[in-house]
Amino acid sequence: MSTRIAFLKGHGTENDFVIVPDPENVLELPPAAVAALCDRRAGLGGDGLLHVVRSAAHPEARGMAADAEWFMDYRNGDGSVAEMCGNGVRVFARYLQHAGHVTEGDLTIATRGGVKTVHLAKNGDVTVGMGRARLPEGDVEVSVGEHTWPARNVNMGNPHAVAFVADLAHAGDLYAPPPHRPAGAYPDGVNVEFVVDRGPRHVAMRVHERGSGETRSCGTGACAVAVAAARRDGVDPAVTGTPVTYTVDVPGGTLVITERPDGEIDMTGPAVIVAEGAFDSAWLEGVLG
Repeated sequence: MSTRIAFLKGHGTENDFVIVPDPENVLELPPAAVAALCDRRAGLGGDGLLHVVRSAAHPEARGMAADAEWFMDYRNGDGSVAEMCGNGVRVFARYLQHAGHVTEGDLTIATRGGVKTVHLAKNGDVTVGMGRARLPEGDVEVSVGEHTWPARNVNMGNPHAVAFVADLAHAGDLYAPPPHRPAGAYPDGVNVEFVVDRGPRHVAMRVHERGSGETRSCGTGACAVAVAAARRDGVDPAVTGTPVTYTVDVPGGTLVITERPDGEIDMTGPAVIVAEGAFDSAWLEGVLG
């Protein structure tokens, strides 16, 4: 007998997600099922899927249950598991508010990248404490066609290669992952950001997200870009002792990134729930064969 499974759609700066509430972690969501749900023509459509589970009910999150009631079991659009998604955390928090689990103010969310602090503001913006960036040593390059650029290796709980370019069009169509060197720098793949300057402490980016292709926005990518830009511009807060804020334009909107002298990074931007409904389990079973 088929059953109806609730879902919602939401986006953060047009980085969009299928949201599947499953507090007790009873749903089976193998990679093929996630990919089918995220399919933009034959499924519900999304850059990724937010599986909403109580931390105590998920084996990967039980150790964080004392610090965060809810776990963001995030999946890329191809069904692969990801450590973290900054826009996803904002949308996840907005869902928790929409569902009545939390109210305006501060909360915590467990992710594979650790427990994240979140603030739901009255004006609708959501601020996420993204933690500290790690800057692995070693030179990295990324390429598109005949163009090759040096890139900054930044890890925000997931891997990024940040390349400053003269024109965002040089990034090409970003359907396929841009080649990088050395191959061993990112054994599990990498998110690649292409960045241009728009003004003082103001940049714009395009991104190829690992497992999803080009997306309209990437929260961890915007953080990685701000960190790389601060080092390039000589305003590393750990050195200057002063917080630095960058405005990062993405195709789907604008994010504001602040890095403090202790290395902690805050990301602020919108998050919207746009629809909710249900899909038939029989449909998903049919897709999976």
